[in-house]
Amino acid sequence: MTKVFKSIFPYNQQQIAEYPLMDNRAIASTLTKTARAYTHWSEQSFAYRTEILNKVATILRRDRDQLATLITNEMGKVLPESKGEVEKCAWVCEYYAQNAEAFLQDEAIEADYYKSFVSYHPTGAVLAIMPWNFPFWQVFRYAAPTLMAGNTALLKHAPNVTGCSLAIQKIFDEAGALDGVFQSLIVDTQDVEQIVSSDIVQAVTLTGSERAGASVAALAGKHIKKSVLELGGSDALIVLADADIEKAAAVAVQSRMLNAGQSCIASKRFIVEKAIEDQFIHQLQLQILKLKQGDPFVEGITTGPMARLDLARELKRQMQSTVKSGAILEIGGDVDGANFQPSLLLKVQKGMATFEEEAFGPLASVITAVSESDAISIANQSNYGLGGSIWTRDVEKGIALGRKINSGAVFINSLVKSDPRLPFGGIKKSGYGRELGRLGILEFMNAKTIAAE
Repeated sequence: MTKVFKSIFPYNQQQIAEYPLMDNRAIASTLTKTARAYTHWSEQSFAYRTEILNKVATILRRDRDQLATLITNEMGKVLPESKGEVEKCAWVCEYYAQNAEAFLQDEAIEADYYKSFVSYHPTGAVLAIMPWNFPFWQVFRYAAPTLMAGNTALLKHAPNVTGCSLAIQKIFDEAGALDGVFQSLIVDTQDVEQIVSSDIVQAVTLTGSERAGASVAALAGKHIKKSVLELGGSDALIVLADADIEKAAAVAVQSRMLNAGQSCIASKRFIVEKAIEDQFIHQLQLQILKLKQGDPFVEGITTGPMARLDLARELKRQMQSTVKSGAILEIGGDVDGANFQPSLLLKVQKGMATFEEEAFGPLASVITAVSESDAISIANQSNYGLGGSIWTRDVEKGIALGRKINSGAVFINSLVKSDPRLPFGGIKKSGYGRELGRLGILEFMNAKTIAAE
């Protein structure tokens, strides 16, 4: 019997579709096609590739509602968020279409030569192993720079968003990309090594769990392939005594509950100075009680289901373990299938599950700090280092403290978010390498030194 991936609507667990997996012959054919496409695509002008990416952006906007419906059906986020995700994908396509050529200009270097410089060149096919939580955005933030640089793209998407994977390939095909420039691989985890080991694939990028990242890093190392990993996070949101408490709480809840809490850069640990703890918690309560969990297609619903039943079960385990360790469940806690009520934990401390682990869902943890320095220390007591934010009316102080946070990004008085213009990535067990901005397009380039006497 042919193995299939099933697409299931998380809110009620009804099956939407199923997709047969590729066999070895189909995988080999896909790799051959991407190799053939690279030969031609890498030689095209920036103007040609820009035209294709701009057409992709046009199609995304034209079909926004249809694509957003697919996203919500497959992974459960509320429909307005899905529409916003599609729009952001159009933005990143246009951003790299506009900036890639400038990013990849030769860089002159002063040395003892008549002329010496670094010249940037594509390397080949880049395999992306992508997650389900932002099934379009995660793909496009890798694909836009990869393709504008002259590389080709192979996508192994999460099984539960296979429909999204195929829809993205269809968009590139309609935009007129050369056959094989962007291809979806409907394959199981066990097939990944066959793909990575191919001489056609020159690099691999993964967004996902720490466990998946370790596996892919080992595989890439075994076959001597460049890799970029964007893994989990347990981002700190630090609220200092001089902060705008009402605004900090509103953004904290937005960050934690967006996408039903299923975001690597969501603020997961709210670290608040003791002097304002009660005021901040009161504002959190007001904001969380405004949220409505339910069917993501219904207007007014703010929080859809989690993407899978096992994810909801794991978050419930973390919540119960944290309470058992002495934390207080202040709001929420009800779980019905994949529908997890937005929840708030108080008096969370180091050693508890939601402090030490990434809590991937609509569950916030409040941690008390006795001072600014204590807040920074608590923030850095994590195995992760993806993002974080600091809330204070003294912006310069916030920037100075931000330099002390061990993470790939720190935002002052702002929601932590990915932006095509800004490099994105982590340190420690949050991974390595950068996406987005100029650094993102350079990750899979050959930085070739040329020196002439």
